[in-house]
Amino acid sequence: MEIKKVGVLGCGLMGSGIAQVAGTAGFDVTVLEVEQKYLDKGFAGIEKSLAKLAEKGTLKESPEAVRGRLKGSTKQEELADCDIVIEAVIENLQEKKKMYGTLDAIIKKDAIFASNTSSISITELMTATRRPERFIGLHFFNPVPLMKLVEVVRTIATADNVYETAYEFSRKLGKVPVRTSDKTGFIVNRLLVPYLLDAIRAYEEGVGSIEDIDNAMKLGCGYPMRPFTLLDFVGLDTTYYITHVMYDEFKEQRFASPPLLKRLVMAGWYGRKSGKGFYDYSDPNSPKANRL
Repeated sequence: MEIKKVGVLGCGLMGSGIAQVAGTAGFDVTVLEVEQKYLDKGFAGIEKSLAKLAEKGTLKESPEAVRGRLKGSTKQEELADCDIVIEAVIENLQEKKKMYGTLDAIIKKDAIFASNTSSISITELMTATRRPERFIGLHFFNPVPLMKLVEVVRTIATADNVYETAYEFSRKLGKVPVRTSDKTGFIVNRLLVPYLLDAIRAYEEGVGSIEDIDNAMKLGCGYPMRPFTLLDFVGLDTTYYITHVMYDEFKEQRFASPPLLKRLVMAGWYGRKSGKGFYDYSDPNSPKANRL
């Protein structure tokens, strides 16, 4: 199966990034949103990103040429002839299943459905459709235009040719795909989440300050992004949600949310996006560690 037209559900940070890389790779892309204002915001971000890449000389053609392959819509029917539809909406099981159930009757039967979820079971999402053999996970990483990895996730029902098509599609996007199965957390979060949670526990137990733990892992292990910096970047609310999904699946303490993470989320301190998390971003260029 040849993929020519791509549909993207959601024009937030991840959805707009996926649309951008697909357009840059030469695919025609339609992005679906519930309201025009979300499309306007997402496409403004795409245009800004394309301009930066052009300025650095890493864009093979003009931003206008890429932008010309992208369109937004609030009408589900606009995705009817897409060859693959990649969902990047809110990380909520019921909302995702509702959308898949509706689109299943609209989008052509041989199209592939993919989810960008980082934690929800692909198999459970698949049950909302009548195309289990054509359902996969395509987990991109933020920021999508810069991060090279894509986790290609198959379920026990995914057809071999669909899995291979999705894998090759990821390569055509300029990404490095890795194969994984539908086990909660896939590869990256299965290994990353316990590490991040242990960093929080180490701080709770007085092993070191936020700055010292961050610097220790960056300078001692060569990690490009420090654990508390990464937590704030991903979003503490997002991490907190993922811990619940993973703990419910495995019932292992290493996936359980530390008390401090819960309290920060309850206080609305989500990290960079809210202005406060483990660091205070009053001055975004010089964040200061909070005393928690």
